[in-house]
Order: sequence, then structure tokens, then C-alpha cells
Amino acid sequence: MSEVAINVSTRVIPPIVRAVRPVAEKVQQEIKSAVHQELIKRLDLEKIGLMHENRASQQQLFVVIHQLIGEQNIPLSSTERDRLAQEVLDEVFGLGPLEPLLQDPTINDILVNTYNSVYVERRGVLEKTSVVFKDNRHLMHIIDKIVSAVGRRVDESSPMVDARLKDGSRINVIIPPLAVDGPILSIRKFGATPLTAEDLLRNKALTQPMLEILKGAVQARLNIIVSGGTGAGKTTLLNVLSGFISEHERIVTIEDSAELQMKQEHVVRLECRPPNVEGKGAVRQRELVMNALRMRPDRIVLGEVRGEECLDMLQAMNTGHDGSVTTIHANTPRDALARMETLAMMSSVRLPEKAIRAQIASAIHLIVQIARMSDGSRRVTHITELTGAFSDVISMQEIFVFEKEGLGTNGKVKGRFRATGIVPKFGDKLKAAGIPLPTGLLDYTMEV
Repeated sequence: MSEVAINVSTRVIPPIVRAVRPVAEKVQQEIKSAVHQELIKRLDLEKIGLMHENRASQQQLFVVIHQLIGEQNIPLSSTERDRLAQEVLDEVFGLGPLEPLLQDPTINDILVNTYNSVYVERRGVLEKTSVVFKDNRHLMHIIDKIVSAVGRRVDESSPMVDARLKDGSRINVIIPPLAVDGPILSIRKFGATPLTAEDLLRNKALTQPMLEILKGAVQARLNIIVSGGTGAGKTTLLNVLSGFISEHERIVTIEDSAELQMKQEHVVRLECRPPNVEGKGAVRQRELVMNALRMRPDRIVLGEVRGEECLDMLQAMNTGHDGSVTTIHANTPRDALARMETLAMMSSVRLPEKAIRAQIASAIHLIVQIARMSDGSRRVTHITELTGAFSDVISMQEIFVFEKEGLGTNGKVKGRFRATGIVPKFGDKLKAAGIPLPTGLLDYTMEV
């Protein structure tokens, strides 16, 4: 760090020898605010920006912050001084109080309800944290820091922002007047290392025969829908399934916010574009699906179907682009079909319900239902085959189901994975692709 960059007194702060009590949270917030303002006054802001990636410079700045805390003449323990210095450093270079949560690999979601109420989801369970902001202005400062880094803005004329951070994490911001109690921030963290099939087996999200069925279905180019609620693990399962696609195929992925982490080399990633501040320039999933068909794809992986692009996806599956995979929000496989029918009817192409059902029955081979249990665990609850449309009703048959039986003494969900004993009709397609059905498929049961 340059000598010019730091212009502070070098007087030694005498150690406090008497016992000190823990300082109240309000006082600590005031100390941090005062130190932060003093730091900005004394240091060259341009040179602070250059320190962002320089670890050694940050360590020197940490020492300076320590000294400024001492100048406040408030008795603090060494632990409190270190923590406050780190928090001020996070304010300068990171996202303030959120920084420790972002660095915690066990946290999946960060939910800031108001400046003094922050929750996280850890291993599927929500819990309140001790993290607080000084006030709404402090929270808005952090929000502005986040959205400006991705080239967006949030104010009264544009009070909602949905964007993706550089590391892939998804953020959603909504501020007054739409948010009654103050700014609201939600961050869905992006795992550096995605879960693998082995992780799903170890976490008992599904069983080995179920995984083999799904792997064979992907390799035999069946069209698969992953269905589930918010936070159920649809994208995680989609990542795992897409990993079974051959390296020799051209894959085009289409997402609202890019989350998929494909391992193959020949992957083309497309992402929707939100409207600009004037409300123009948006590119929706439907346009990307239509464009993807002109890109000679072997596989189309649609992150989530949520609008009129559903009809285009169904037509693509029915016109030679088999082996496609997508996700949808629904509570059961039957609900997933009803939702797809509704989404397809949102298209500008007016088709009768019977024609849409015929499209769905012809295009989709498998629905994989995943759910989050009350203990935070995720389970694949249904693997369901579509067998055709008869008398305006799409017929289905269950291949595997998860039956919940109650809660154990530790609050963990008890149940069993069970094969229904039905031989899937797509078994012939697996056989034609040189993929045998798993042995013992018809009578498989596993307690969890």
C-alpha cells in the first residue's frame, strides 16, 4: 500500500487493562459507522478501489481500522475489536453484514426481511441469524452496491430487480413503496461445486435403481420434465441428469438466470434479458427457444418452463429434438401436466385443449417429481411415465414412488422408496439404445 494512501496518526493506543463488558449492539453499530466515515475521510478512495484484489493491502488497512477503533475511546475486548475491524473491512470491500453469510458454504439462501431481521436457509431449514444492519439506509447502501455491480439500478421508478451476480448467485430486491416495511433482499447462493449423482445417493434423495432408470432415460433420449416446488432441488436434479448426456452432442441451454453447470465441452448457454429502465429490450424464453431451434441442437435444456414458451418446447420435442430436459413448478406429476396445458394455452397460437393434451402426451416421456420434506431433506417422490392420451385424458403410470410414513424421534422424515412393479413402456427404447433395465426393478424397496 502506498504511503500516500494512508494518512493517519501512528500514535500507540495504550492497552486497556481493566475487564471490559460486552458492548451493546447499538453502540457497536455507531462505532462501525464512525470508523467507516473516518476511514473514507482519511484515505484516497481511488486507491481503496485498487486494494480490492490486493490481500496484503487489505491486511494493512485492517491494522489502520484497528487503530481508528482504538481512537473511539470505548472499552472493547480484543475479540470485539477484531470483529468490528473485520466488519468495517467488509463494509469497504464486501457487502457489509452479509459477507460472513456469503462466505458460509452451508448456507443456500439469504433472506433479508428488514434491516434488523435476516434469515438463512441451511440444509433446507430456515433459521434466524444475529446479523443486523444499522438502519434502512445502511441496507439500501448494500443493495445499491449489489445491483450497481451487475449494471442495474433500483429506486422508486424501478422498485424491483431480479439479477444474477458474477458467481451465479441469484438476487431479488424489492423496495418501498412496494415493500411496506422497508427494503427486502433475497439471495439464492450458487454452489461452487454442484451436487453429483453420488451426493444425491448419499443424501438418500433417490435410490440406485431410480438413478439407473433416469440415467438410461437420458441416454436413450427420452424427454423428461423435473417437477417440484420452490427450493425442492429441481435445478440440482436437472444438473445431475444433464451430466448423463454424451460428450458428442451439441447442447443448448436456455435459462431465465443462468444456473446450470454443464460438464460437457460442446455447450451453448443462452440467458434471458430483462427490460431496460424504459421497459424495452426484453428477450423472453420463447424467443430463445425459437432461436435455439435454428442452432442445430442435439439437446435443448430449458432451465424452467413458466410461460408461453411451453408450446414451442412441446413442438420441438415432437419434431426431432428428443432428449430435451426442463423443469416446472408443480406439486404432483398430474399437476405438472395441468400446468403445462395452462402455459401452452397462454401462447398466441389458439389450439383446442384436446390438441394440446395430444402434444403433451406425445412429447413427454417421464415426469420426475422432487419435494422438500419437513426436515429440509429432498426426495424424488415419483418417477412417472406418460403412456398416451385416451378420451381427452393423459394416462400415466408410476414406476417408483416415495411413501412418507411419519417422523422419527429426531424429527427426521421416515419413509420408503418403492418400485410399483410396473414394467415401463419406454423399456423398449432403453433396450434399443443398448441400455438394460436395472435388475430387481419390479420388487425394489428401501427404507429411509
